[in-house]
Amino acid sequence: MAKQKKVQDNDLAYNLLRYYVDFTLKLSYRNIRYVGLDKVPQDGSVIYAPNHTNALMDALIILAMDRKPKVFVARADIFRRPLLAKIFTFLKIMPIMRIRDGFDEVKKNNQTIEKAVDVLRDKVPFCIFPEGQHQAKYSSLPLSKGIFRIAFQAQELMPDTPLYIVPVGMRYGSFFRFRSTVRVEIGDPINVGQFIGEHNAISTQEQINLMRDMLAERMRQSIFHIPNDEDYDATYEICAAVVKRQVQQFKYDECGRRMNRLDAHFKANNYTVQQIAQMRNETPDRAEKLLNLGREASKLRKSDKISLASVSIKYPILSRVLKFLFLLVALPYCIPVSILTLPIKLLCNFIFTKLKDYAFRNSIRYLVNLLLWPLLMIIYSVVAFIALPWQWALPVIVMLLPAPIVAHETWRLMRLAGSDIKLLINKELRNKYSQIRNIVFNEN
Repeated sequence: MAKQKKVQDNDLAYNLLRYYVDFTLKLSYRNIRYVGLDKVPQDGSVIYAPNHTNALMDALIILAMDRKPKVFVARADIFRRPLLAKIFTFLKIMPIMRIRDGFDEVKKNNQTIEKAVDVLRDKVPFCIFPEGQHQAKYSSLPLSKGIFRIAFQAQELMPDTPLYIVPVGMRYGSFFRFRSTVRVEIGDPINVGQFIGEHNAISTQEQINLMRDMLAERMRQSIFHIPNDEDYDATYEICAAVVKRQVQQFKYDECGRRMNRLDAHFKANNYTVQQIAQMRNETPDRAEKLLNLGREASKLRKSDKISLASVSIKYPILSRVLKFLFLLVALPYCIPVSILTLPIKLLCNFIFTKLKDYAFRNSIRYLVNLLLWPLLMIIYSVVAFIALPWQWALPVIVMLLPAPIVAHETWRLMRLAGSDIKLLINKELRNKYSQIRNIVFNEN
């Protein structure tokens, strides 16, 4: 009798697909930065515990962290169709029930837990989003107990193998914009066996609760974290208003080396959140004035459809000049390639009309580009070689290869240029930002 294939088993087709998926993922972002990869333990089994803010893209970002295959879990309802279930299994994704599916359904998770333990026994990295659902905010949600049940059971069944829960924090430049940035930070791992040994005087449930608090805190330390309360939007607006000055404090790391731009922004944003929290404790009236300005600025900016990128840009005059020059040069190329990439845009926009959750937009854009652009390239290549001599057809095809990226970047810059102009003529909004900076930097 043939041995039943496991989800974590090596698969040649999967390995080949990984190269294409990882490559296209890198093209989907202007910058992907991984911080702290050396913290990932190499002496045992690993459960990755990332925050969940950007639907499918979160899993792809974790997958591309290194070349190792990884097994993921996803909500069980998407496995109901047999064809989709086969596809997800091929992609090394297992189903998991949620409380909202009903307690009878959640009981079926025992089988998932057994498979997860088997994955960890084979020392294949396992990834579960402990928040249980995604939220397109720079914040966090309460952690579910599924990850801890898997970890405790796995450690019990393989007592001689070190098992670690590794917190991962992802910070996107934008949740909804294609070709944004993402910073990924590995937090301090939790040695499950060591933790259980140090807390064997309390019950398993108490151990789980204690570990849940520890993991939640380590995840928060790895992300740009704004408390998810009524002041969230105001706080986010304040962070954007002051970030280009705050980063001056984080130009260099502890060793005197120039800090990466994404790292500096990450530290500056979290520092501003800490400043606001401190101000609320020490000078509540001043804090309330600041938050009111943040609320008013956010409302004004959104009503005028001004991008936060226009607010937080470091060198506004130079940036606007460079944008104009790039657009001047790129438009003759961008207009024809935009027409040729129109099927991608139209299909994405059609699917967007069916979506209620904006957080899926980047995932849809990525998948449509992943699948449709190679097909379009085949069609355009055939047409080019039929209509033109091969000496002309070949360079035309080569020039078409980056078309989706170039077209998107050009229209992105045009959108930002328009946003910049709106900000320049909106004196009231600029005054709000000036007042915000005066309070944050104690200049009044």
